[in-house]
Amino acid sequence: MTRQYFGTDGIRGKVGVAPITPDFVLRLAHAVGRVLKQKESRPTVLIGKDTRISGYMLESALESGFNSAGVDVVLLGPLPTPGVAYLTRAQRASLGVVISASHNAFPDNGIKFFSAQGTKLDDDWELAVEAAVEEPPVWADSANLGKARRLNDATGRYTEFCKSTFANDLTLRGLKLVVDAAHGAAYQVAPQVFHELGADVTVIGCAPDGLNINKGVGATHPQALIDMVKAQQADYGIALDGDADRLQLVDASGRLFNGDELLYLMVNERLARGERLEGVVGTLMTNKAVEVALRAKGVDFVRAKVGDRYVLEELTKRDWVLGGEGSGHLLALDRHTTGDGIVSALQVLQACVRSGKSLAQLLTDVTLFPQTLINVRLRDGQDWRSNASLADETKRVEAELGDGGRVLIRPSGTEPLLRVMVEARDPAQAESCARRLVATVEAG
Repeated sequence: MTRQYFGTDGIRGKVGVAPITPDFVLRLAHAVGRVLKQKESRPTVLIGKDTRISGYMLESALESGFNSAGVDVVLLGPLPTPGVAYLTRAQRASLGVVISASHNAFPDNGIKFFSAQGTKLDDDWELAVEAAVEEPPVWADSANLGKARRLNDATGRYTEFCKSTFANDLTLRGLKLVVDAAHGAAYQVAPQVFHELGADVTVIGCAPDGLNINKGVGATHPQALIDMVKAQQADYGIALDGDADRLQLVDASGRLFNGDELLYLMVNERLARGERLEGVVGTLMTNKAVEVALRAKGVDFVRAKVGDRYVLEELTKRDWVLGGEGSGHLLALDRHTTGDGIVSALQVLQACVRSGKSLAQLLTDVTLFPQTLINVRLRDGQDWRSNASLADETKRVEAELGDGGRVLIRPSGTEPLLRVMVEARDPAQAESCARRLVATVEAG
């Protein structure tokens, strides 16, 4: 069965346009509540959100929907997505819910869910929810309606958890950091974590107004961080996205390090400490240079479909702990159950502090292959898969690249975009080939 509402990371779209409307979200919560009650008589659900103005409206709709199905609700307020995952597990809740569209601009919003173990839920669960949405509601009677309350100091509890993932014998004292929270969910937590571990912290992107999330700042707009790191003569800059589950890092020279490089560094630091790592999971988008470097160290490398949930599935299946995406979704399952930008940053900084080396020095044996990634907006109803011209052009490009590159064309799971990626040893060739493919898509 195909999913009607769920994408690669929950349900997402423009606020006020189906399905991101209060009436649908109420129905969704009621349906989720009914699915939960098939296994539990009195479920409890945690709800967190990012800083979008629409979060108030959607939070109320979720609360009503859950309560109407006889499910209790605990409201967390603004909190990073991984913070909701952590508290869901720590509070022994039945489910965690996050109201966020992650790195998208403020007119968008979305709903995503975590299991009682703090992990993303599988396709079968999502299909069960979609089926329940189509069924008539079964309202709980007055005596069995759910209740709602707020959890005191949710941010403080999550702050302490983040700090606990950093080595007890190390400190960030002496490091000057710039922290960019994208005017998003980590605007309170992130600066506090790094400050309490000893760093001298300067902040940008930590003044949300409901409308400015991800606007010109954060992991998807790192130039503001690069400029501030240089202006402050800081050692490092840490960029999170709107819900703080992804990370980009900048060093003192203004060099930007993506998730592929940071994943390799995390692996290499574990190996240097004598830990045994059988393998690492990346995605179809992971730079080939990382795969080559890991295999040279005797570490197996497996590619999952794009999306941190699929990386998690592969890690769980193989009983491995490290994986991630170039976008900055990094997983260290011996630290957290899901991708966490703050925890990932602490793992990287821990490697730098422990070794006494900079990020650049720790990555001297990895030179990323040049990649060109172009997002093409699809027209309504445009079927790129049946485009014969695109198939022919893809074959020509692949033949031209040979063993020195690769092509990946895939739809976005969250937006009406087709992502065209070409990787080659020669950046001009990668750019040229990608442009040819994009032109073919646009002409189709």
